[in-house]
Amino acid sequence: MSVISAQVSTNKVTRNDTEADSELVQQCKLGNQQSFRGLYRRYQQRVRSTLYQLCGAEGLDDLVQEVFLRTWKGLPQLRQVSQFSTWLYRICWNVASDQRRRFAQQRAFNSKLQADAEGMPLGNFNSTQTPDLMRLHYQDMIQRGLQQLSFEHRAVIVLHDLEDLPQKEVAEILGIALGTVKSRLFHGRMALRQYIEEQEG
Repeated sequence: MSVISAQVSTNKVTRNDTEADSELVQQCKLGNQQSFRGLYRRYQQRVRSTLYQLCGAEGLDDLVQEVFLRTWKGLPQLRQVSQFSTWLYRICWNVASDQRRRFAQQRAFNSKLQADAEGMPLGNFNSTQTPDLMRLHYQDMIQRGLQQLSFEHRAVIVLHDLEDLPQKEVAEILGIALGTVKSRLFHGRMALRQYIEEQEG
């Protein structure tokens, strides 16, 4: 069992869910907005959770809205309606990747402005957000540990361990080989476990 699987509840997509999704998607492709609201209600929390784990809380509502906006626009081109959940997670990954690039550009710009103004670089980006360790519970520690990982390692752990997606589906969503998923899971879990042990020590 992974270091976090026992601590985080997950929502598996069952066969009945897939069949219900297919029916809703078919209706959406015909322009039925009520059916799209049904898909939104079914997946909004999963999308929000995935984006939060990948990107943090900043701008989360906008990111969720962006995912479902891209979903609505892209549904007419979705051919395999039975693969809706995989396709939706891929959109999540793309939105998160775009946001990561924007954050990196903004941080670089802010750092340059700060250095120009004060002659010194910015400090740790999250230094002012460190919580009181005495009140830090396990879930907070998991989130902080995830932020220590590379974006690529964090993605496979979020999708596989938190969202409970099969490794093969994670590989499809991220566009990487199954062996790469396995390797990133191994090294990501090791790093996360080490981080938690250090915090608890």
